Amino acid sequence: FVPPVPADMLPAQPASAAAKRWLPLESNPDVVNKYIRGMGVSPDWEFHDVFGTDPDLLAMVPQPVLAVVLLFPITAVSKAGEEQMISKVQSQGQTVSPDVWFCKQTIGNACGTVGILHAVANSPPLLAYDGWIKSFLEKSQPLHADDRAELLTKDEELDKCHQAAASEGQTATPSIDEKISLHFVTFICKDNCLYEMDGRKPFPLNLGPATPDTLLNDACANIKTRYIDADPNEVNFNIMALGPRLQ
Repeated sequence: FVPPVPADMLPAQPASAAAKRWLPLESNPDVVNKYIRGMGVSPDWEFHDVFGTDPDLLAMVPQPVLAVVLLFPITAVSKAGEEQMISKVQSQGQTVSPDVWFCKQTIGNACGTVGILHAVANSPPLLAYDGWIKSFLEKSQPLHADDRAELLTKDEELDKCHQAAASEGQTATPSIDEKISLHFVTFICKDNCLYEMDGRKPFPLNLGPATPDTLLNDACANIKTRYIDADPNEVNFNIMALGPRLQ
């Protein structure tokens, strides 16, 4: 694991979709927690660093965990794994709960924000929110994932909040046009299934049985097998968990 780093790179997209770009968001709980406060998320919940996938390290994370967010390097190995997972679903099918909230990513360098939205939107009833996030989720609830992305693209209030958050952190802010080879994905538990949420993919990935109590362990087991162990030459992995605020 490495210190917090900026993140995100989108695959090639049509010019119309790729026209809007944001500064990449840093994988840093201090930055992200300030960001979600501005969105309207209850101060009773916050993101925490997860310092490794070993059981002793996972036991240090405040429970209950509502979502797990992974930052990983985009490499030939990760791309091949992604293509394999998508191909498997397209050929064999999968069951996705109607209660899963999923949004596509069409804004360049917005994977951090989309990952946060996937975490927050799929966390009620435990997690409470108000303000911007409540209004956005109410408007987006009946929409298709592509239409939610369009709604997000047109939201000027979130645009300003993201730019402010992306300008903070421990690393130098890159150019908005700089090619960033890191990406955020989110893991949630819904209706006793573990899902990987990635706005670059055409749909959520149902990764199999899980429970709210085992979400952290189940997500990190997946992360270890499918990302860290699969790409042993890479070290730029960072994990955060959404859980109760430390008193």
